[in-house]
Amino acid sequence: MKRPLALALAVLITTSVVAQTPSASPKPKTGRHSSSAPVSKTLQDMKEAISAQQQQIQQLQQQIQSRDQAIQQLQQQVGQAQSTAQQAQETANAAVPKAEDLDKQYMGSLQHDVADLKTVSGNTVNELQDAQKRIGGLESPLAIHYKGITLTPGGFLAAETVWRPHATLGDINTPLNSIPFSGAGQARQSEFYGSGRQSRISMLVQGKLANVNATGYVEADFLSAGVTSNPNQSNSYTFRQRQVWGQAAFSNGWTFTGGQMWSLVMETKVGLDNRTEALPMQIDAQYTAGLSWTRQYGFRATKNFNNKAWIGFSVENAQTLLTVSGAPSSTCGTSTCGNFLIGGPGTGGGLYNLNANYSSNVSPDFVVKAAFQPGWGHYEIFAVGSDFRERIYPGALLATPTAAGAFNRSVWGGGFGANARWLVAQKKVEFGVHYFGGNGVGRYGNATLPDVTVYGDGAEHLIRAHQGLASLEFHPSKWDFYLYGGGEYAGRQYSFYKGKPVGYGAPGFDNTGCGVETLPGTGGFLPGGLSKCAGQTRALLEATTGFWYKPYNGPKGRFQLGMQYSYLTRNAWSGKGGDPEAIENMIFTSFRYYLP
Repeated sequence: MKRPLALALAVLITTSVVAQTPSASPKPKTGRHSSSAPVSKTLQDMKEAISAQQQQIQQLQQQIQSRDQAIQQLQQQVGQAQSTAQQAQETANAAVPKAEDLDKQYMGSLQHDVADLKTVSGNTVNELQDAQKRIGGLESPLAIHYKGITLTPGGFLAAETVWRPHATLGDINTPLNSIPFSGAGQARQSEFYGSGRQSRISMLVQGKLANVNATGYVEADFLSAGVTSNPNQSNSYTFRQRQVWGQAAFSNGWTFTGGQMWSLVMETKVGLDNRTEALPMQIDAQYTAGLSWTRQYGFRATKNFNNKAWIGFSVENAQTLLTVSGAPSSTCGTSTCGNFLIGGPGTGGGLYNLNANYSSNVSPDFVVKAAFQPGWGHYEIFAVGSDFRERIYPGALLATPTAAGAFNRSVWGGGFGANARWLVAQKKVEFGVHYFGGNGVGRYGNATLPDVTVYGDGAEHLIRAHQGLASLEFHPSKWDFYLYGGGEYAGRQYSFYKGKPVGYGAPGFDNTGCGVETLPGTGGFLPGGLSKCAGQTRALLEATTGFWYKPYNGPKGRFQLGMQYSYLTRNAWSGKGGDPEAIENMIFTSFRYYLP
């Protein structure tokens, strides 16, 4: 750009000089006044002017040459700069693979060093945590390790109360089938009891063989009474067996369990596994109407199919609950004798309870069950079979009673049941339904309604029974809320003997005295018995609600506060005088500390 500018400037200057120079010499005037002096002077001036212009042109050329040299130097510098930049780019490009080589050479080892440091740090943290656990375990072990087995103690300590408007004399567990009709003296008195008897102690024993997990479990409380137990001063109630069983669980899915345990009839929450029983959360130790269960001897075999389905079979201790009214009898010497025999009172002396009746069972009860957990919910179906046996004495009612001709007779009973349970709302809401029904299965109901009755000929007849329960539980943080509604039913089973009703729930039975109060037996501590009141239970209905609050639940155990309210009605079969009804309202409180 500077060189064209210089050339243009030179042209302008030259043009200016030429413009000042005359284009032709003036012609000499003729005449007597012309001379050579002015001409010489003019030529001299023109030479000087031309010389000055040439000097100017030379200076301009020198300036243009200097500027051309400067431009050339600048172009050389730009070219050198471009060459230098190109060399720098080539050097940079050549340096990239060298950097990658350096990265491969040195970064790999650096990453290994960092990984090693992380591993060492992680190991150090794990060792520190293990050490802390060992120290914590020494201070408060969750289990005791002894000769290759693990012992885990458990249970809780309870301080509980109950208030009822109608006395049952039953402590913290309610005798559902014995709440008094209005004619009973205790029905006119309320009752309040405080108790620690539901406190529970347990021990879980676990060991592992090559392909077998061995488990033993013991659980006991104090809801038992010996001949010296009384509420006057020491309140020394006896230690009671709840569960005592051993188990072998094989890796192929088979599990064998034997001892005293919850019946296979009892609903479980996980497969058919022991210690996952779906117990109501309430305080009442007798649970709620409609629940089907027993705790008794059993030997059980179960098979697990990929934690999706289970089948099980058990043989369990049998027993017969009998209720009969209007049965004929005759006088045999100084006693009244009947025409049938089921069992008798316990032997005593540490063998069986003298104040309880025991049936002479011909065989155990048989229970078969299947459980399913397809991914949403837990489902069970089951069946029970029981063989009821008695000895009949046809000659007992003759004019001259005799045992001749006596014989044994058996009748099979049983029933079918189903359970279903669902967890929803992130397992905070639990809903369950249960049903069990059949003939001769009243003993498996929570209220222990009768299994059988007897007709006039001494023959046993099974009583139809139904048991149902619906449960709803809500488990937010630190709280548990529950609502249960259930009922049990015992059907009519009766006939006539010599024109009079006999059996259970007969319409001809007398209920006229169920609302009439009677005098005490001997005064003080013996309420009067109701006369003319068969009052045989048709149905028991119970609604229960309550809550638990856990202010602390951690490695040091659990504190738990709770309250329960229950409304219970007992409806009798109608007879002469109507169908009596007994109603009970109950309020329970509990404060418990659970072992960690």
